Formats: sequence, C-alpha cells, structure tokens
Amino acid sequence: MNKTVKFGTDGIRGNSQKFPFTNEALMNLGYSIAEWSILKYKKNNPKVLIGHDTRISCKRIKEQLERSFTLKNLEIIDAKILPTPAICKLTNYYKDFDFGIIISASHNPYYDNGIKLVDAKTGKLKPEDEKIIENNFAKNLKSFKDQTINIKNKIKKWPEAKDKYIKIIEQMFKEKFLENKKVVLDCANGSTYMIAPKIFQRLGAEVITINNEPDGKNINKNCGALFTKNLEKEILKHKADIGFAFDGDGDRVIAVNYKGQRIDGDQILALLSNHSKVTKDRTIVGTVMSNLGLDLYLKQKNFNIIRTKVGDKYVAAELLDKKLFLGGETSGHIIMTDYLNTGDGIFTALRIIEMAILKNNWELSLFKKTPQIIINVPVTEKKDLTAPIYSNIIKKHQKLLKTGRIVVRYSGTENLLRIMTEGKEEKLTINIANSLAKNFKKVLN
Repeated sequence: MNKTVKFGTDGIRGNSQKFPFTNEALMNLGYSIAEWSILKYKKNNPKVLIGHDTRISCKRIKEQLERSFTLKNLEIIDAKILPTPAICKLTNYYKDFDFGIIISASHNPYYDNGIKLVDAKTGKLKPEDEKIIENNFAKNLKSFKDQTINIKNKIKKWPEAKDKYIKIIEQMFKEKFLENKKVVLDCANGSTYMIAPKIFQRLGAEVITINNEPDGKNINKNCGALFTKNLEKEILKHKADIGFAFDGDGDRVIAVNYKGQRIDGDQILALLSNHSKVTKDRTIVGTVMSNLGLDLYLKQKNFNIIRTKVGDKYVAAELLDKKLFLGGETSGHIIMTDYLNTGDGIFTALRIIEMAILKNNWELSLFKKTPQIIINVPVTEKKDLTAPIYSNIIKKHQKLLKTGRIVVRYSGTENLLRIMTEGKEEKLTINIANSLAKNFKKVLN
C-alpha cells in the first residue's frame, strides 16, 4: 500500500469500495488513529464513542476500525446508528470519553462514506491533529491481511445512547412547548429517522414523518436537506405549521414554512440573530457563500458578519476565537455555542420554532436575497486555481460583473468545482455563472 490519506473539510470521505475504505486501508487508518489518540490523551487506553448513519457500508467500515483499535487496547463504546451531533454532544457531556468517531458521508449518496473524528472537549479536530494521523498512516503502511483479530467481548454496546441524547436536548427547551403545533420532518432515510420524530413528539408536537425507512441505499435519495420538494408538498397537504429536512447524518437542517417555501441557512441565521445572546454580541459568523442580502439585513440592525472559508469547522473556529454565539452556512450547518460547537439539525430546528413563537414570525423569511447562482462542475483532478490560466478567467469575469461577487472553489467533500456568482442584476449574474462554468470545463477536463 503506497497511497496516502487526506482530511477534507469534514473528515475523510470517498467511495466506500475504494481506497481508503478498503479493509486493509481501514485497518491501517484505525491503527493510525489509535496511535494518535494515545499520544493526544496521554493514556494507554483512550475511550472512544463510535456511531454511524444508515449506509450499507457502515457496518463493515466500523468493524475494521474496531479491529484495529483493539490492537492498541482502546476502550470502544458502540452507539450504532446515531446522528453526528449526538456523538459530538455525548462525548462532550459524559466526561469520561476522549474522542468520538462518526462513520458517515453526510449529504453524499449511499455509495460514498466517510470518517469524522471529534475531540470530546473541543469538537472537530485541529489541522495539526489531522496531520499527525495522516503522517501515522504514511509511516505505518502495515499489512493486516494475515492477522487474526478477535473483537468478541471487546466492544461495549450502548443502546441507551439515543435516550441519553434525547434527554439532553429536551432539557434545553420548555416542557411541551410544541403543543398545538403540526410539524413535518424529512429524515432523509438517515441517522435522524428514529430520534427526530421522538423528540418533537415528546415536546408536544403533532408529527408527520417522511423518508424514515432506510434500507442502506436510499439515504439522501431525492429527499432531505438537498431535495425539499416532497417536504414542501407534505406541509401544504397537511396544513402544517412548519417542516424541517435533515441531511444523512443530521448535522444540517433546512426549514420550510407553512406556505411551502424553502428557508435556507442564511434566512435561519437572520431569524436566530434575534436571540438575546446575538443581540449582545452584535456579530455573527457566516462564510464566503453567505448571501449579500444577509449582510444588508444585519447592517440595518447595526450587526456585523464575519466571513470564513466554506466548512462548518472554519465557522466553529471563528466562533471560538471571537467568543461569539451564532454562526453557520447557507447549506444549513448552524452552530450555537451555548449548546455545541458544531451543527445539530434537530436542536437548530427546535430553536427556529422557539424564535418563530417568540417573534410570531412563521414565514421565517426576513430579507430579500440578492440574486446568487451556484453551478457545480465535475472534475477529475483538483488543479491549483491560483495558476494564471485559471485565475485570469476569474478576473476577466469579475470585471464583467462589476459590483457583484464571484467565488470559485473546490468542494472539500466531492470532486466538484463550485462556482458562485452574486450580483444585483439577475440576468447578468446568471450569464456570468454559465460563462465561468463553460470556461472551466474546457481548461479543467
């Protein structure tokens, strides 16, 4: 094995049948993670909590990681299917955990998978931690093919994890505050499918749930945060007060109001900016993709927005550095630091309803969005966009757009070039986005 592993914006991700998700590579990766944890936590048997989403490949990936962890005597607690933020919260809440691992490719199709690591105290790993694991992997290059590793009786199951997480969330809200509210939930056939309906029901809501029958291959398929059309129809059909679509691992949420209108992360940030803790900060954190309309809305309130690179880990780092309360992404990763330093779709959904009740604003839309066009261009190789052949294309189009914004970047989780144009004139904005896409298709492929 002479390949290397690389962390992206959210862990390690790719096709579940290819490197680094082959059995041999997973054994090496697990061993490398175990070595890092022993050094990081200065103990011989760090305690790790493992959870995963509903993908068909999760069981095999988990077993390979657990086998390699037993070689280094880690204390392994298996929570089975659980949303990413539940693993983050439980490792943080119960102080005997050192770190957590989530096996999930979030919003990607079922044939992809990923491995996310979270530190129990600080959340998503720092770049220096990721680098150590990458270096360990390159250094080890072990072959585990011929090793017989018995993990029987070495893995502790934790079936109560779901109820523990539910109780933690319930404690953050008034008892039965959702009474007389009808809510539609789209669970994306992912890891929220059991937990989300239960939480909303326990808080008093009448709940209609869709896409809650995972079969290992239908996660995110025409459903969830990336595809809200069916949710919009169900809200109108049932005359519901509100609806929410989660992604496969439950760390993102998109809202839909009672009119069947999609409410993205920028509008959610605007709504939550009315929270008393944000009023005190007068600053929220967004990304380079946050809509200009959000800036203008916040400016009217004499609030500021700080923009980071795309990726909720960058938002979380900025919130921590500036000691702020609220931040998030257009895609629906919303972070509120009084609860957790990463996104939790279920918690965010409940906070949205809390603010809708407080402000009597069930339309949820607070500002007019500036025309923004996003085009994804598939790529086989992520070439350096600062090279003149690519940067000159961007400069040329920026001059044509005049006062608008252009953001051209690679996805950190998929082989895509993401092109975003934003400007006051919609037709011009669309034309420039299409022209950029056409130019980059020629030079990149």
